[in-house]
Amino acid sequence: MKTIEIYDPQICNSSNGCGSGADREALRIKTMLRALTSEGKKVLRYGLIENPDVFARNKEVSEIISKHGLDVLPITVVDGEIIRKGSYPSNLDLATWSGMTQEELVLMLMKTKMTNRSFCGGDCC
Repeated sequence: MKTIEIYDPQICNSSNGCGSGADREALRIKTMLRALTSEGKKVLRYGLIENPDVFARNKEVSEIISKHGLDVLPITVVDGEIIRKGSYPSNLDLATWSGMTQEELVLMLMKTKMTNRSFCGGDCC
């Protein structure tokens, strides 16, 4: 099983104002990584502010940031190889790297959506 790591400038959460522009992308990634993890996939996300030690331990990531600045984030690493810089991977990319088909991705996302609904809080009532 492949290991996917995303090196982020800051991990988005409810206290730091997710909701518009790039923050929506960060929220999408957070949701997708949670879904993949619940399926037993090995996906990790590190925030520069929250996990500076992890950034320091990865020499390639540290060198890229030193050379190009923080605008190069997010950086996606798959099995130790830098795959993407400056933008988040698509849901299909993440699923493919995790060994899933597009059909399995759709089923996983449907399952996640249904799991996150309250009995009458969603649009199902």
